[in-house]
Amino acid sequence: MRTTSPFEDRLLALIEPAAADLGYEIVRIRVMGARRKTLQIMAETPDGRMNSGDCEKLSRGLSPLLDAEDPMTGEYYLEVSSPGIDRPLTRLQDFERWAGWQAKLELDRLVEGRKRWTGVLAGIEDDNVCLDVEGEEDTALIPFAWIATAKLVLTDELIRESLSRRGASEAELDALEQALEDGTAELAAPEDAGADTDADTTDIDSDDTAARGKGD
Repeated sequence: MRTTSPFEDRLLALIEPAAADLGYEIVRIRVMGARRKTLQIMAETPDGRMNSGDCEKLSRGLSPLLDAEDPMTGEYYLEVSSPGIDRPLTRLQDFERWAGWQAKLELDRLVEGRKRWTGVLAGIEDDNVCLDVEGEEDTALIPFAWIATAKLVLTDELIRESLSRRGASEAELDALEQALEDGTAELAAPEDAGADTDADTTDIDSDDTAARGKGD
């Protein structure tokens, strides 16, 4: 799930060791776009944190490697982002780390007549994801290899938990609590990146972020 094609597999093999040396884990890689491509790298620290400064650090750290190896032809954007709050779950460890939280799963095959499953994550067992599904007495065991995509379901409780895990102060959490109660909390959701995603976009014409694009 971290990749969707052999080309992305090769990019992951190239980038992952360098990211690890910088202190980051790769959550997902995607190559998007037709005329001008975007290489999107989602990453986080081993404890699940990733702020805008981390995105900048990883972007700067990977750029020399990508320039030297030149794995992508033509012009492209390099976008480094956090997984966001309603994050994709791409590794077996993600399902264990986020046990107790609601998630949506889409499988690559029919199981009991359906591919889409929603439930509360209940950890892992061997290479299976444990999922408590509403109305079902027994916990479902879903082979990790059968999961095509998975992500957390965005809720007020998940927002609070995610910000707490990122190290938000009590004052910030109290302010969020009040905003949620007042209905004034707003979360921007970048395309295919999850709500409230920190990102560093590498391109000469980028408005608010560092400019280190290829082909400009």
